[in-house]
Amino acid sequence: MIPELEKQKELLKELNSFEMPFGKYSGRKLINLPSYYLEWFERKGFPEGKLGQMLRLVYEIKLNGLEDIVKKININK
Repeated sequence: MIPELEKQKELLKELNSFEMPFGKYSGRKLINLPSYYLEWFERKGFPEGKLGQMLRLVYEIKLNGLEDIVKKININK
């Protein structure tokens, strides 16, 4: 497989286990965060670092209606 595709696939798998470390949704998997919460971050600014990167990715996935694909990737590990 092309290295970049493999990297992206691993990142999508990681989304299924990455948990929100703080706030109202602490402990919830990022892929299961409500859309309005991700929209709030989009307006106010995502955190720095890996968490911000993952939240941005989840926001884009949900915005484009692709969250079921990410969840299926986790099932097919």
